[in-house]
Amino acid sequence: MSSLSRELVFLILQFLDEEKFKETVHKLEQESGFFFNMKHFEDEVHNGNWEEVERYLSGFTKVDDNRYSMKLFFEIRKQKYLEALDKHDLSKAVDVLVKDLKVFSSFNEELFKEITQLLTLENFRDNEQLSKYGDTRSARAVMLVELKKLIEANPLFRDKLQFPNLKNSRLRTLINQSLNWQHQLCKSPKPNPDIKTLFVDHSCGQPNGASTPSQANNPLLGGAVPKPGGFPLAAHVPFQPMPVPVPTPLASWMSNPPAGTHPAVSGGPLLGSPPIPAGFKYPRTPPNPSIDFLSGDSDHVNRRTRPLGISDEASQASLPVNIQPLSFPGIAHSHTFSALDDFPKSVAWTFNQGSTPMSMDFHPAQQTLLLVGTNVGDIGLWEVGSRERFMQRNFKVWDLSKCSMSFQASVAKDAGVSINRVIWSPDGSLFGVAYSRHIVQIYSYHGKNDVRQHLEIDAHVGAVNDLAFSHPNKQLSVITCGDDKLIKVWDATTGAKQYTFEGHEAPVYSVCPHNKDSIQFIFSTALDGKIKAWLYDNLGSRVDYDAPGRWCTTLAYSADGKRLFSCGTSKEGESHIVEWNESEGAVKRIYQGFRKRSLGVVQFDTAKNRFLAAGDDFSIKIWDMDNTQLLTCIDTDGGLPASPRIRFSKNGTLLAVSANENGIKILANTDGFRVLRASENLAFEASRTSEGAKPAVSPISAAATSSMELAERVAASAMNRDTRDHGDVKPRIAAEDANDKLKNWKLSEINEPSLCRSSKLPEHSKVTKISRLTYTNSGNAILALASNAIHLLWKWPRSDPNFSGKATASVSPQLWQPSSGILMTNDMPDVNPEEAVPCFALSKNDSYVMSASGGKISLFNMMTFKTMTTFMPPPPAATSLAFHPQDNNIIAIGMDDSSIQIFNVRVDEVKSKLKGHSKRITGLAFSNTLNVLVSSGADAQLCVWSSVGWEMQKSRFLQLPSRRSPEAPSETRVQFHQDQTHFLVIHETQLAIYETSKLDCIHQWVPPESAAPISHATFSCDSQLVYASLLDATICIFNAAHLRLRCRISRSAYLPSSVSSSIHPTVIAAHPQEVNQFALGLSDGSVHVIEPNASEAKWGVPPPPENGSTSNAPVTPSVGASSSDQPQR
Repeated sequence: MSSLSRELVFLILQFLDEEKFKETVHKLEQESGFFFNMKHFEDEVHNGNWEEVERYLSGFTKVDDNRYSMKLFFEIRKQKYLEALDKHDLSKAVDVLVKDLKVFSSFNEELFKEITQLLTLENFRDNEQLSKYGDTRSARAVMLVELKKLIEANPLFRDKLQFPNLKNSRLRTLINQSLNWQHQLCKSPKPNPDIKTLFVDHSCGQPNGASTPSQANNPLLGGAVPKPGGFPLAAHVPFQPMPVPVPTPLASWMSNPPAGTHPAVSGGPLLGSPPIPAGFKYPRTPPNPSIDFLSGDSDHVNRRTRPLGISDEASQASLPVNIQPLSFPGIAHSHTFSALDDFPKSVAWTFNQGSTPMSMDFHPAQQTLLLVGTNVGDIGLWEVGSRERFMQRNFKVWDLSKCSMSFQASVAKDAGVSINRVIWSPDGSLFGVAYSRHIVQIYSYHGKNDVRQHLEIDAHVGAVNDLAFSHPNKQLSVITCGDDKLIKVWDATTGAKQYTFEGHEAPVYSVCPHNKDSIQFIFSTALDGKIKAWLYDNLGSRVDYDAPGRWCTTLAYSADGKRLFSCGTSKEGESHIVEWNESEGAVKRIYQGFRKRSLGVVQFDTAKNRFLAAGDDFSIKIWDMDNTQLLTCIDTDGGLPASPRIRFSKNGTLLAVSANENGIKILANTDGFRVLRASENLAFEASRTSEGAKPAVSPISAAATSSMELAERVAASAMNRDTRDHGDVKPRIAAEDANDKLKNWKLSEINEPSLCRSSKLPEHSKVTKISRLTYTNSGNAILALASNAIHLLWKWPRSDPNFSGKATASVSPQLWQPSSGILMTNDMPDVNPEEAVPCFALSKNDSYVMSASGGKISLFNMMTFKTMTTFMPPPPAATSLAFHPQDNNIIAIGMDDSSIQIFNVRVDEVKSKLKGHSKRITGLAFSNTLNVLVSSGADAQLCVWSSVGWEMQKSRFLQLPSRRSPEAPSETRVQFHQDQTHFLVIHETQLAIYETSKLDCIHQWVPPESAAPISHATFSCDSQLVYASLLDATICIFNAAHLRLRCRISRSAYLPSSVSSSIHPTVIAAHPQEVNQFALGLSDGSVHVIEPNASEAKWGVPPPPENGSTSNAPVTPSVGASSSDQPQR
């Protein structure tokens, strides 16, 4: 059964449970074997329903499957036998012995004899081993503990004990979305369609003389919503509607600003009175509009949506004619298992800061860099991957003479100071420290332990309670608040004061700057529980509202900036986390789970647009944002204070938690552990440099090369060639030791099939060349696009040798097609197929692929292979595609006319057209961290574009080697490193690693003149390796840290000698979870999966680092050109 069919079973299970079809639910669980309901199993064991217990188990395992299964059935049947004996029902006991227990006699004859002898005893408890047998109920409870252990240890139950984390009524949501889609496809959609059945597709009839309903009357088109109870559809739709609030008019105070500060508002919008502009408050649309990729822009609410849009997690809102499903209680197991798989809950490292941590913040780009402020004014900077402390600073006033007399007097009287907040600037180049006495200090950060004093500001009278960075008027500013009841805004470059906001009547406790639709504003909270909001205009607050608890409250937005939460603790110790409805100024959700009296002020944080976490009751409490009930508590194996302080990394894979005795614990999820290992490996590579030569470099450039003499020695196969100019670098060589390491290291050569594992995937007769290749994000399938516009999908089934169902070279996959037999085939132009440039992009949930082969762009359903829609016919033709990482409605489309179009799929509109290249676009990549798009073209030019305003930030040309033919066509492709600040450039003449903000080339590799050109390359899933294919079918594997060759695979290792020498890899793809697995798409239409042998587990041994590189400055290669240079023609 396909993975999507399997998921459909889970949706049906959820639906049956919601509808209380209990027996049917468990029957389907047993027959499908997809989910083992431990709660149902426990209930049946406690009730002694032994026939049901064994029947249910039979759907997942049999007696002789393995030793765990055998022990499982034996314990159940033994208990049934003992209960019969206890009731002195000898006939039933004999029946159980003969029919159920005799099967085990062939495995342990002595045990069976001993069990048989129990029949001769008046009380089986006379047997020494059964002397502690209690009553039936307690005996079942004891046995159940053992059974659960056996089930959890049994590999046949792996991945079957956790129910997927589904929103309530997920199947209903999908059906309603289907109806919505069908209604939008109607040629003349009625405002209130009469939908009576699900058995056939919906279609609105067109009476004579009827016209398409106006937008004003059609809810689907953003018009008025029918009044509750006014749906003629209500009697017929499969799921009854819930009224949807009508959008309130959005007006702006900007044109008519008030004369003074505003009076307090009670019960009005959170961003209150007078009316709020659209940028400052949400338009009142349902959350997540109808089957869009994600929510669209508010300024398009009156534009008819095209019938396109697929969300990674489809919404329950905005269903057919604004119908929403009733709220059905979710099944118990849907929220208690896999919801936490993505949460960083496992302790990776515990370290001691030296004093009590008060505030922590992860670097926005370098995910493993943690900034810490303590209760004695100390600042610590830790690299939690390599477990190094980069910097420790004690509190010191930089220039006391420039501070106010009140501060000088205060310090003279008592020099003690605590830190209330440490925080990084958005780009990580600065960090700020707010102290409990008057001042703020801003440091500049230049890598590793290079921290420099930047600004010292005597900001407030008394404590500075909070600090934040913001960008009003596109200028970086520092925002502070303090005990003097003021909020102040400072220029982050000069320290000049820009604004002072007055209006709070109590010390200001926290600030939260934000922006919506280019409107910049600041939320603030005070110790009297008041929430206020301010524009950068000195015209007073726009809001005066009470926070729950009315004392210490902090505000935070979700990562996408669309949902607002607050966490507060009252003076009595009552704590609250709530979600706010900004449109109405009302509390939308109140999250449950705090103890009645918290033992301190609770801190909280948000992660991944999904989780809320708070430190309370000596643990970390976790909620799903969409569920008010507590998800779970984590105590991190103990050692936490009553109200631990917490901070997520920016991508939510790591969590820092303050611990007792000045400790900090780093928690990680699977991705977090991968990042930590990657950082640790880089540190290890750097530590292997010669003694006394420890370069302070960024992680991607951890081991810059130093001497051409050493490079020649290392390049045993003439493949490691670094063409950068080292004239300014003085080599430092620990001579004998370094030379010995270089002489002893040997490039790993794989030139025969026995030295690696490779598998040729089943071929399709109609395919002659693979043009694009990718693994699905789940890692259990490979998708290819052929030169003739046909897509191929290979899936790995779950089986005994491959329990996970992940892609592997050890098991052959299926070339999958739906039962209809159709193929996903792109629209093709009336030209030579070889002249078309194929491209595709896969959705994050593997459900849809967007693809083009020179014609229209097509959207395919990966489960049915059906074409959902086509759009943007040529000319110009699409040549590269990339989804926006934060909004799947937005796609970047590279064109063959050298332009890049930023396209909003939901409203079928080009938002921006970017021009800067002179030839067709061949590569696009978004950075999740830097909010930029990097493009590459056939003109060998790299461009960096802001993904906020879409303006060009920087460009640079690759300078091609002199042996390169100037007019020869070639593609330049780009891929971001896992750190999201560096990217890989692939050109047939070179591989290069670039730093994004400055477009500096950090490392470069150029094939020797005797080697074949590069056909394609990619990072491994952890970005520690680079896999590159050459046109002679050689595969080169590099250490990504310095682009040095560690392993070379010859064509003879994976291609038989009968294959023509002209056949070569055209594209290479890396497995999304397995670091050492990659796949090749070849010019003959075949696809090969390649892995190292199980005994090796990895590709070769990394080459020893070259000595003498101590500079942390990026090395500019001799083949690179500055941004002002012209390309070589």
